[in-house]
Amino acid sequence: MKNIDSAFRYVRTFSAAFILSCASLSGFIIYKCYRLIGSYESKVYILANGKAFEALAAERQDNIAVEAKDHVKTFHEYFFTLDPDNKVIEMNISKALYLADVSAKRQYENLKENGYYTNIIAGNISQQINVDSVYIDLKQYPIYFKCYATEKIIRLTSIVLRSLITEGYLRSVSRSENNSHGFLIERWETLENKDVKTENR
Repeated sequence: MKNIDSAFRYVRTFSAAFILSCASLSGFIIYKCYRLIGSYESKVYILANGKAFEALAAERQDNIAVEAKDHVKTFHEYFFTLDPDNKVIEMNISKALYLADVSAKRQYENLKENGYYTNIIAGNISQQINVDSVYIDLKQYPIYFKCYATEKIIRLTSIVLRSLITEGYLRSVSRSENNSHGFLIERWETLENKDVKTENR
């Protein structure tokens, strides 16, 4: 009887330990599966030119400075990259105006009234811009920025380099096809736009 009782206790202890270890193992496997699924859900694959590239999803707050700087750079490239073709000018300005408020439209209309775009077409002038740096102040909202750039104006007989400094504020808006960063430039103004160097062609 003593042997039967001790054997029963041994089997009961062994069974309890076995069930507990199985439950722990199952819990660990479930936990690992959820972690694995979560990591796969945070990955995005982009197909470009027949090749798949992996992109990682992240909170917007993690990349806000990068996106804000790229938004400012993109706006200036659209607004100041001009060729002696009315359709190209209108297309670039149209893209730029999606990224800014009425302050940019006001500057565009002033330039248009002063015959700036007409002179570019008539003189076969091309204008390019290189954004050197963008300062962003994330401590305030709307986000303040200052953009430092160099304009290159290519004329028939000369190339003029101009220093351009602008400032404004960035307000968060909904992302769209025309505004992928989800920012809107407000109170945009030019602080400096002066000739630095002239080269003969």
